[in-house]
Amino acid sequence: MEKESKPNNEKSESKGTTPKVIGIGGIFFYSDNPQETNEWYSKNLGIEINDWGSASFETRDIGNPDRINSLQWKTFKNGDEYFAPSNKDFMINYQVQNIEGLITKLKENGVTILDSLTTYDYGKFIHIMDNDGNKIELWEPAG
Repeated sequence: MEKESKPNNEKSESKGTTPKVIGIGGIFFYSDNPQETNEWYSKNLGIEINDWGSASFETRDIGNPDRINSLQWKTFKNGDEYFAPSNKDFMINYQVQNIEGLITKLKENGVTILDSLTTYDYGKFIHIMDNDGNKIELWEPAG
């Protein structure tokens, strides 16, 4: 069977202009004892925990192999306010492109936006809530 080719406009939209999620930037979850949990993951699964109590997994961008992406993994003490106002035991960070355009789209769709766009040396962040009450962190890497 012959493969169906994508229209040219679809190819160009996937190169960084369409406001959308392009990957997972981080996985964060609660623990009764983050230090003990980190030690367990390190000892049993070989996850290297850094000085900030998190781990970083590097991958290459398939469309731009010179670019290195990073997925963050981190435990938080149960009840930490970072997940608020969500009552869930986890939070996912999604890597996005065109975060400003995505914020506009989310506002138009009536999505709850929890804070303002914040910019750091390593990227731009904003937090939203999904329809199940999960706090979501959106991150557009710098550069």
